[in-house]
Amino acid sequence: MRVLISGAGIAGPALALWLQRAGADVTVVEKAKSPRPGGHAVDVRGVAKGVIEKMGVREAIRAEQIDDRGFALVDARNRRMAELPADMFGGEGIVAEIEIARGNLARVLYDATAAGVTYRFGDKVAALTERGDVTFASGGTAKFDVVVGADGVRSGVRALAFGPHTEFVRPLGGYSSYFTVEDPGDLGNWSTMFNAPGGRAVVVRPEAGGTAKASLSFRSPAIYDRISRDEQVRVLTERFAGVGWRVPSLLAALPAADDLYFDEVAQVHVGKWARGRVVLLGDAGYCGSPLAGMGTSMSLVGAYVLGGELAAAKDPADAFAAYQEQMADYVAQGTQLPPGGIAMSAPNSRWMIRARAMSMSMMGHWPMKQMLAKQFLKADAITLKEYAPALTN
Repeated sequence: MRVLISGAGIAGPALALWLQRAGADVTVVEKAKSPRPGGHAVDVRGVAKGVIEKMGVREAIRAEQIDDRGFALVDARNRRMAELPADMFGGEGIVAEIEIARGNLARVLYDATAAGVTYRFGDKVAALTERGDVTFASGGTAKFDVVVGADGVRSGVRALAFGPHTEFVRPLGGYSSYFTVEDPGDLGNWSTMFNAPGGRAVVVRPEAGGTAKASLSFRSPAIYDRISRDEQVRVLTERFAGVGWRVPSLLAALPAADDLYFDEVAQVHVGKWARGRVVLLGDAGYCGSPLAGMGTSMSLVGAYVLGGELAAAKDPADAFAAYQEQMADYVAQGTQLPPGGIAMSAPNSRWMIRARAMSMSMMGHWPMKQMLAKQFLKADAITLKEYAPALTN
């Protein structure tokens, strides 16, 4: 079986690992010139923890984990108003047991597959048909039995085979940014969040090596469409002007940040994930947004299921149907927003900020704790099949 996977982030290399074990001829194409480093922290939850054990990468991930002790809400004087330790909810709460920088997880998966998979960096799919005929941006052409779009929320493969982004990407009314700053030295290995009126949220999250990841998010209609980096800096500076806490120092560091990420907060919903020999995986087909907190786990679980079904089926169409059937309920739950959605994450008024802090301070107590525990059970909302032994060697 000849398989082309577009996207060398998390979902793509995870699928490549399963398919190479099954004996497939796998190529991964990625528009970036090399594996992308850094990035914001992602987590591995529920059944996805069993998947990384089957993949044989758990120890490599353990070596790269972020020592994040919990999540705290603070006021402008840096006084804690509420805190949720990482071990609350059995390691499945806001901060999970396994937290790792996105780029580090991608590198672990790349290292696990580089010897048996062909990677084409600095290239992308320019055209394709549902029969698997592919033209690359570099000019070459090839035919594949399966083409997988694992290239994120704005999937190029999805746009070519399924339709424009506007049909599948649903803005949630806000924008988020991430960039690296020096560790301020007083985080105590806790992710710390500050809210300002006007739907503005600031998070500083510890990393290894003396750095931290800063996040500036704000509520807004979808008015910024793929703006330049200079425009991103300008928008963030204007939106967060006059905000206290650590924000002035974060804005001062922003222009020099070489890893600035800025995008709208959005979900992806695609009714049927396959057309002909083209299939979608991870954020390209189903994304709940960072607010839902299940993107990485759904990508890892989806790669395991899709890889197993492709290895077992004689016809890709049968594999795609089984993949969608098994994943449907899990994805439906994993893409659900928490109560309140973006309005709860970034309240507009001072009164709502205080009310949210009071609500969070009660999360460790009955009955709120029992209610939230049910919310976090969605990470286990699938029973995984066991596939051929060759896939788990």
